[in-house]
Amino acid sequence: MRLIERDAALASLQGLLAEVVDGRSRVAMVTGVVATGKSELLHAFAEQAHDLGALPLVATASRAESDLALGVLGQLFYNAPLTPDAHERVMDLLRTGAAAQSGLDAFEQVDAEIVHALCAVLLSLSESRPLMIVVDDVHYADRASLLCLSYLVRRARFSPIMAVFSQSDHMHHAHRFFPTEMLRQPHCTAVRLAPLSRAAVTSMASVRLGHETAERLAPEWHALSGGNPILVGGLLDDAESGGAWPAERYGEAVLSCLHRADPVLLEVASWLAALDDPALVGRLADSDSTPVPLSIHWLETAGLLESGSFRHEAGRSAVLAELGADKRQQLHRRAAELLYAEGAADVTVAEQLIEADFSDAAWAVPVLESAAHARLADGEVEAAVGYLELALRGCVDERRRAVIVTLLMRADWRINPNARTGHFAELTEALHNGALRGGDAVVLARALLWHGRMGEAGDVLEHLEKLGDTEPQTVAELAGTRLWLRCSAPPLLAHLAAPVREQASEAVLPIQVSRRLESVKALASVLVDGPREETASTAERILHSSRLDDLSMDTVESALLALVYGGRPDMATPWCDTFLDELRTGGAPARLARLTAIRAEISLRQGDLEDAAAQARRALQIIPPGSWGVAVGGPLASLLLAATAMGRYDEGLAEVNRPVPEGMLQTRFGLHYLHARGRYQLAVDNTAAALRDFRLCGQLMVTWKMDTPGFIAWRTDLAEAHLRMGEREEARRLIEDQLTRSGPGTARADGVAMRLLAAAGEVRHRPMLLRQASERLQSCGDRYELAKALFDLTEAYHSVGEFRRAGIIAGRARALALECGARPLSRALSDEGVAGDGYTTEASKVVAILSDAERRVAGLATVGYSNREIAAKLFITVSTVEQHLTRVYRKLNISQRSDLPPDLKSQSGHALVPVQ
Repeated sequence: MRLIERDAALASLQGLLAEVVDGRSRVAMVTGVVATGKSELLHAFAEQAHDLGALPLVATASRAESDLALGVLGQLFYNAPLTPDAHERVMDLLRTGAAAQSGLDAFEQVDAEIVHALCAVLLSLSESRPLMIVVDDVHYADRASLLCLSYLVRRARFSPIMAVFSQSDHMHHAHRFFPTEMLRQPHCTAVRLAPLSRAAVTSMASVRLGHETAERLAPEWHALSGGNPILVGGLLDDAESGGAWPAERYGEAVLSCLHRADPVLLEVASWLAALDDPALVGRLADSDSTPVPLSIHWLETAGLLESGSFRHEAGRSAVLAELGADKRQQLHRRAAELLYAEGAADVTVAEQLIEADFSDAAWAVPVLESAAHARLADGEVEAAVGYLELALRGCVDERRRAVIVTLLMRADWRINPNARTGHFAELTEALHNGALRGGDAVVLARALLWHGRMGEAGDVLEHLEKLGDTEPQTVAELAGTRLWLRCSAPPLLAHLAAPVREQASEAVLPIQVSRRLESVKALASVLVDGPREETASTAERILHSSRLDDLSMDTVESALLALVYGGRPDMATPWCDTFLDELRTGGAPARLARLTAIRAEISLRQGDLEDAAAQARRALQIIPPGSWGVAVGGPLASLLLAATAMGRYDEGLAEVNRPVPEGMLQTRFGLHYLHARGRYQLAVDNTAAALRDFRLCGQLMVTWKMDTPGFIAWRTDLAEAHLRMGEREEARRLIEDQLTRSGPGTARADGVAMRLLAAAGEVRHRPMLLRQASERLQSCGDRYELAKALFDLTEAYHSVGEFRRAGIIAGRARALALECGARPLSRALSDEGVAGDGYTTEASKVVAILSDAERRVAGLATVGYSNREIAAKLFITVSTVEQHLTRVYRKLNISQRSDLPPDLKSQSGHALVPVQ
């Protein structure tokens, strides 16, 4: 290594040697922390000895030879210019002295005659030429050599001999007498080497990388190296390689420094790399008598640490890699044991247990379990899962294992509900053995239900019912489960048919449990009896006091759905968005997906079709459909409804063909799915299939006593299907039945029902009914259903000859349809041919009066296609063709095919898929 910023030190040594040449003895002790260039300085100085008129004798002590008696002294004599006889005599003295020393105690003196004889040889050499004795790393020298050198320095006070020794400041000296003895000598000079300055680092970098690069990077390199020349060299090597820095060579330089240093420093550095906590390392080292504070001081002085931590992760990583996995784990285990004994926080102890991969101690499992609860409360799910998995490996108690697995299942539920299905058998067995009870058994039942294993879920609930646990928390859990089943999977209520002590006072329950019960009660009330005046305020109060942790997801979800099904999606929107923002910064994808699915349903009920489809797709991307279990019906239904309304029938067909769990139709999610599939079938003129879906949906809702219009107004859907088939009386009966169920929060369902009632009634009554329908739909905020009502109102005004009104309403309807993304509806409301004064031309009047599907059928009829041929071309039934033509004749006030306008063909379009 080129000497940099060492000119003053070298000049000092040269000045001392000049005095020796003049006949005076001098001693120099070169000191400094590890890797500051002491060896380079001594070697450079020794190479100048001949030019300065001196005879150099050089030795380098090493840790490996520190027990070799007279080893360093032997190195000095190895290249000494001795006569053969003198050389042979010196070798005999060294062998004799080494043999004699090997039998002595480490602190006994070397034979005085041998020391005197060896020193006499060195003194005789100085008589003919000034002598320079150089010993590098003298702190590693053997005791016998140090005794001889000490004797020589004292005896050669007026001989032309210069002795230069280097030692590290931080080293633990086995033979402390030597540096103390040397520095006491009046002719000894101390030469201390300091770390390199920023200017020196810039100079080093300039030589290898150029001045411009050096000026730009040197400040950071000086900070990363602390001025340590070896570390600077590692940074330069990394920079020259063209890759990122600090990197591999910097890490190697850190290790090189540590291996040159005292083993204590290497040990402390290893502990710091593993634990990254100087205070903890200090407490661990107390039992080993390791001087940690002093070692950290020297490591900082050497440029390896700053404020007790490695200056860069690359250095820490290199030390960790060399430490090895086994030693690291042992160290973390010792740290965990110490922290536990000191009463540290469970999370702090658990972090060490994770690093140690250790949970065999009796205290480890409860600590890990407690730490997992704390992490879950903070939203750090992945850390909690790690604690629980380690606890499970070390747990031998069946009851505690069941509790841990249940908690693990709940934690993983936030990430991937499909992750822990392999534990179902173990938990079921624990239930039957009495090791799984209360709320933990409820978690198992809900997990089985989620995955569509309805029979197994029922068995668990029945077994839990038989246990008759009267503990308040369990009673509340079962009460909440009963309400949750009422809202989500009513067929399973039979397995909890007996009263579950719901009269138990909630005052003794944790506030989160009470709030969850209140929330699910609100949802159950909306689904069974419809919303009340106070439903919205109750739900908002619950949401205001909730945050998304392990226990409150059901609370938030139930309160949001109570608002949605209670006819207040506008109130649910800001709350849902707030919770979604909270979850996007956390590690709970399953909860994020569930809330995103609710957001899709909210957008759908507000008529924002594009956003509803996007939110539903996002929910199915956050966790894949296979992990949704029976709940997949929620986002699938929203996506299918939105795609159908936007005319994306290919996308809708893909969702219809997607496999779904068999048990889904025994849940609320299955009702959503049946309703959505029915709407799709109706849109593509598969009316018979739509009827089946709507009827089954209605039958289940009636059977489950969830027949409220704010949830799913299945009667209006069924009525629309009957209207498509020309069955007006049946449609009217269903619509009137629906309207008798009107109440708070049913404006949306009422508006849709009145729109269909107008379609089933006489032409002269339609404008009035459709205006009323539009008012209700505007009040509830569903822009898509409002656009459909306005479209029908446009047709109604045309039917009674009020073309100016029709033009005005058509423009508003088209704007709404475009805003919603309802392309089929906006195409049907195309303003092509509308006159500037608000009246329509004859051709555009026909276009506005007829629906898209009717125009396609009529357009083909005008060019001579038979009903069967039209059905084949449009992929619909002959009956549907006949129904369309009947409506066309009525709207155009004609009685036969030959009366169809001749220009209708040009207005028919080319799409072969009917619109909704």
